[in-house]
Amino acid sequence: MTEQTTTSETTSTEPAVTPSPTDPLWVERNGIRTYTGFSARGARVEIGPASAGAVFTPGELLKIALAACAGMSSDRAFARRLGDDYQTTIRVEDPKDMTEDRYPVLTEKFEIDLSGLDDDDRAKLLTIAQRSIDKTCTVGRTLKASAQVPDAQFDQPAEG
Repeated sequence: MTEQTTTSETTSTEPAVTPSPTDPLWVERNGIRTYTGFSARGARVEIGPASAGAVFTPGELLKIALAACAGMSSDRAFARRLGDDYQTTIRVEDPKDMTEDRYPVLTEKFEIDLSGLDDDDRAKLLTIAQRSIDKTCTVGRTLKASAQVPDAQFDQPAEG
């Protein structure tokens, strides 16, 4: 996907900044139960068990993805009312069900100063923010829709 930029002197083609629905994502094993995750845009994240130290567990990445998605989805609503420099922390701290090895509930908790708003403006802003999250947070929408996860596919590595 490219973006055309035209000026009176030249025409250049620059890579688009936004990801496409098919941007490659992958992980590579680098040790016992430890992996590095990559995106085609050059991002990387270290993944492994909590005992491996400064890595994210897959469950933590799920929670972080949900929190970040909610934040990104509601950012314009909050910035429009509170200013571009507003501060927030979004936590997803619900416990794992150890027996079932899953998270039965994932709650986004925004820590955000709304003390400068009256009750009506606060309620309106929170309604708009929640609507934005419900409409545009891909991670939350996927989880709420109970995405299908087919069995893993096992292939030989590509020769090269």
